[in-house]
Amino acid sequence: MIFAMPDMGAEARSEARFEPHAEPPAGEATLTVDELSARVGMTVRTLRFYAGRGLIPPPVRRGRVGYYGAEHIARLDLVRELQAHGFTLSAIEGYLDRIPPDASPQDIALHRTLLTPWMRDLPETLDRPTLVRRTGRDLTDDDIEMLVALGVVEPTPDEDVFQVATAHLSLGVELLDLDLPVDAVLAAGRIFTEHGRAIAEELTEVFRTKVWPHYRDSGGPPEHIQQLVERFKPVTIQGLVLAYERAVGETQRDTIRRSQSKPPRR
Repeated sequence: MIFAMPDMGAEARSEARFEPHAEPPAGEATLTVDELSARVGMTVRTLRFYAGRGLIPPPVRRGRVGYYGAEHIARLDLVRELQAHGFTLSAIEGYLDRIPPDASPQDIALHRTLLTPWMRDLPETLDRPTLVRRTGRDLTDDDIEMLVALGVVEPTPDEDVFQVATAHLSLGVELLDLDLPVDAVLAAGRIFTEHGRAIAEELTEVFRTKVWPHYRDSGGPPEHIQQLVERFKPVTIQGLVLAYERAVGETQRDTIRRSQSKPPRR
């Protein structure tokens, strides 16, 4: 859990984030704060803190009692998922700010569903001897520099302790065996990052504007979209690999054709 004391402007910030029309209809808000606490497994103090930070909309008031509904539950489930993936409180606030205030519980659930299969595994903190044991080989300072350049290892203030993306460690070791220059790895990494981000943004837009509306309008069960997202990742990765292989083949053929069209040297 991420805890901090709310500041004096938190209530105003919460009201500004959620317009009055964004509150759920009164008939849909049936849980008191104690019932919501039991439903989502968070303390009342935590719920009030999150409300003060604007992570959930204000409750629907009936007299002096505030009631909560499906939207509050969906947002709190999303907060928990983001925390599990290592998001800080400020990062969670920024993420939720990008969700429209009038988003339905189903829309919010989609964000949570999309997180799990796409988020990277959290890094492990390993000292150098443990890292050497995990890689199964000796690691020179140059090897460590290469792993850092690959994004597999991140240094910490302690020079012999690292944050390691263990899911990608075996790939990093394979690249070490290729004995590539560090500047070549950095250049390739920039290319992958630039084009990978562009592809991710465009595919996300396709999913948001074409796939999600189709699912929402069909009235399918939540399990269907979960299965769809879980299958969407490997399918898109296979599609990218296939497109890359085709592009490499076409580039090689173009290179051969250009070399054959040049006049022979005398």
